[in-house]
Amino acid sequence: MKKIIILAAGLSAAGFSVPAMAQTATPIDAAPVGARVEALIAFDHVRVDASDIGAGHITDNGLGYGLGGGFDFGNGGGMSFGVDVEGTKSTQKLGSSDVYIKAGRDLYAGGRVSFAIGGGSNVYLKAGYTNARFKGNDGFESVSDTFNGVRVGVGAQASLRGKAYAGLEYRYSNYEAGLERHQAALVVGTRF
Repeated sequence: MKKIIILAAGLSAAGFSVPAMAQTATPIDAAPVGARVEALIAFDHVRVDASDIGAGHITDNGLGYGLGGGFDFGNGGGMSFGVDVEGTKSTQKLGSSDVYIKAGRDLYAGGRVSFAIGGGSNVYLKAGYTNARFKGNDGFESVSDTFNGVRVGVGAQASLRGKAYAGLEYRYSNYEAGLERHQAALVVGTRF
């Protein structure tokens, strides 16, 4: 025991800080920090409230896909704050080849709060602005319109190898004119 105390005192006198080394958080227990780029694929469920024209709720499904990115700012603990941007498209199309309504591009910008849960994994909450374009054709005329809305979501990510990660995310978007969207997404990305 005396030898350990003498060794610790000698290390301390030499400028080594033994207690500081013991308090350093390991990277796998810290919230994500830095720039990230990701690809996603999602089940895309679109719902329109058309009750004002007597059609009730119209729903359709498709496959969403796109790219996103962002930056997470750490606070020195198990939590980080980030910004997100994303652009997606969807295969959702209700109708035939001549008469249809289909989803176009969807742009998103918002923020997120991430919480480390250990083992290189984290969970997060997100919210922000979304703008979706929908196209339609009634057999005679093609129209296109954009809809503004808000999106909220929750997700979880786990480290793969190096700085790569994979995750699952649920997001809900509520647009103007009775339009809403539910998505369940698989996300794969990397950090820099």
